Amino acid sequence: MDIGIGLPATIPGVDRDSVLDWSRRADERGFASLGVIDRIVYPNYEPLIALAAAAAVTERIRLTTAILIGPYRLNTALLAKQVATVDSLSSGRLVLGIAIGARADDYEASGAPLEGRGRRLEQQLEELERLWSGEERGFAGGVGPPPISQGGPAVIVGGQVDAAFRRAARFGDGWIMGGGTPDDFGAGAEQMRRAWSEAGRDGAPRLMALCYFAVGDGAAEAADSYLHDYYGFAGGYADQIVAGAATDEEAIKRYVSGFAEAGCHELICFPCSKDPTQVDLLAGAVL
Repeated sequence: MDIGIGLPATIPGVDRDSVLDWSRRADERGFASLGVIDRIVYPNYEPLIALAAAAAVTERIRLTTAILIGPYRLNTALLAKQVATVDSLSSGRLVLGIAIGARADDYEASGAPLEGRGRRLEQQLEELERLWSGEERGFAGGVGPPPISQGGPAVIVGGQVDAAFRRAARFGDGWIMGGGTPDDFGAGAEQMRRAWSEAGRDGAPRLMALCYFAVGDGAAEAADSYLHDYYGFAGGYADQIVAGAATDEEAIKRYVSGFAEAGCHELICFPCSKDPTQVDLLAGAVL
């Protein structure tokens, strides 16, 4: 199983130096990917711009949106261009994880309706495919730059309802679970494989998941502070997210072992602290 690490791009107080130092360290230490998550109404960095910065200071590591919320980005041609630009700047290292999201304030701030977002994501995925295949839109031709890989970057679809698995099987290269236990992942992976087969797809879907971690002095406090703030909108569910964070090496190792046994192909560990030494501490525990 590949092990990725999240950028601290959503942690309050994040700054240029912490993102760039973190990216360099992750690349050097051998992590498979750098991940970002998405939100509008929060003091976080915009995910694609954060990955563009990471692309400029790394050479090997994949860059993954885990996930980007598609339906509140109303201009799909612009999104296609932004994604293709990051993919080009990284020499083809971008993986587009995408899903519908659930926060009403993000949709309201974007001027996008919350209702019907699943259907709009499917329309968006169809349009992205056409645009990355070179569909012409005007006098100058298509919406560029051209993707590094034919047909565009890999697309991983998130969500844990039946429609999300069908969507991933129809439009994606795989599925990502946004949170939960290895047992939750195993059940979702089975649903994904079944949807993949029912859609008549060849091969097998790529199966991914994310978790939260903090290690070293003050790890539990960092997880409690950040995750309660970030997931405060979820009410009591935020307590479950905090309780599920891995805050010591043994807990991280159990997660890695559990997800690997459940058939996960890549686990991205998202930080609860922006201190770049967390990269080295995680690498020492799991790589």
